[in-house]
Amino acid sequence: MTRLLFICSQNRLRSPTAEVVFSRYEGIEALSAGTNKDAETPVSADLIDWADIIFVMEKAHRNRITRMFHAMLRSKHVVVLGI
Repeated sequence: MTRLLFICSQNRLRSPTAEVVFSRYEGIEALSAGTNKDAETPVSADLIDWADIIFVMEKAHRNRITRMFHAMLRSKHVVVLGI
């Protein structure tokens, strides 16, 4: 099972949509979170640890999670989607 984490700012549109779309694929578990403190589901160390691959919508999201979880991201693959 491959675990995908999708991250945007508020976790209201982009990342939840990706979560729903990719959850439909066999062999995929998907969750979503937001970088802002008031996000529907704020990104956390537990979510970063859970994910095999992390997809961020913008470079700004990658920069923010890098500041927040630098050490944890060393072993993670982070993909910037540019959405």
